[in-house]
Amino acid sequence: MIIPLPFVIGSIAVLVLVLGADIALAYARPRVPSVKECALWVGFYVLLALVFAAAMWVVAGPDHATEFVAGWLTEYSLSIDNLFVFIVIMGGFAVPRKHQQEVLMIGIVLALILRGIFILIGAQLIVSFSWIFYLFGAFLIYTAITQAFGSEHGDAQNGRLVTFLRRHIAVTDQYDEGHLRTTIDGRRMWTPILIVLVSIGSTDVLFALDSIPAIFGITESAFIVFTANVFALMGLRQLYFLLGDLVERLRFLKYGIAFILAFIGVKLVLHALHDNSLPFLNGGEHLDGVPDIGTGASLAVIVVSMSVATLASLVAIRRERIG
Repeated sequence: MIIPLPFVIGSIAVLVLVLGADIALAYARPRVPSVKECALWVGFYVLLALVFAAAMWVVAGPDHATEFVAGWLTEYSLSIDNLFVFIVIMGGFAVPRKHQQEVLMIGIVLALILRGIFILIGAQLIVSFSWIFYLFGAFLIYTAITQAFGSEHGDAQNGRLVTFLRRHIAVTDQYDEGHLRTTIDGRRMWTPILIVLVSIGSTDVLFALDSIPAIFGITESAFIVFTANVFALMGLRQLYFLLGDLVERLRFLKYGIAFILAFIGVKLVLHALHDNSLPFLNGGEHLDGVPDIGTGASLAVIVVSMSVATLASLVAIRRERIG
């Protein structure tokens, strides 16, 4: 069933308005939002995503709605991983808390722009080269391994980038409210906000490289991929202040995310084997016996993986408190 064009246009218009309002609120009142306010906003965005899924079910059918929910949950889990890196960056550069939400909004907008670009590229690659699923699948499996057993995302890249910037431009260690530029002893200099934004932007690139192949493993609809990414990123600012240090203590979360990436990577490879002939096997015929994992199964794996990882982390936190 094809997604109606009026629904596509209307959805994008509403999302732009909601995101614009969120940006306006972040800049109108630079402050640390309360836990209650953050919880209400996060709940609102989750409810909005579920309402969108229900509307998708009505206008485009259950298959597209299920694909959206699975894609949204996948991107949401990866966004939480992204959130952990944001916390590390904010703490490492000692960004004043009342200006953190402004920096976060810029980071989120950058992430949306970058993911939009990668979505367009990914969609075109899929149309032109169906075997690209082999590369997507292999990349996700590799990412899953580094996620579970390697270093944190972007640590080395950010370190080299920050060192390069400090060597080639005048950057002060002092913050001047939320300004990018300030004057020190009559000399115009960049504030650390610039370094923070560059670090967040480079991290966004790395996460976009992970997230776009992952969601294309669930759906090939560019519209669903885009909306799932938007809904996953909306409310990320409030989630940052709501969870705070708890994100760092969810020690098993990265293993849940790694399992999801590995699962989708295997799914992509199986999908490629199912839909593409291999010259060196079966005389170049299609491997029709290869299973093609459905969206419902993918959704179940995503929900169970994140639930188990979160529950295991919370149990570990409780045991540490008791011990």
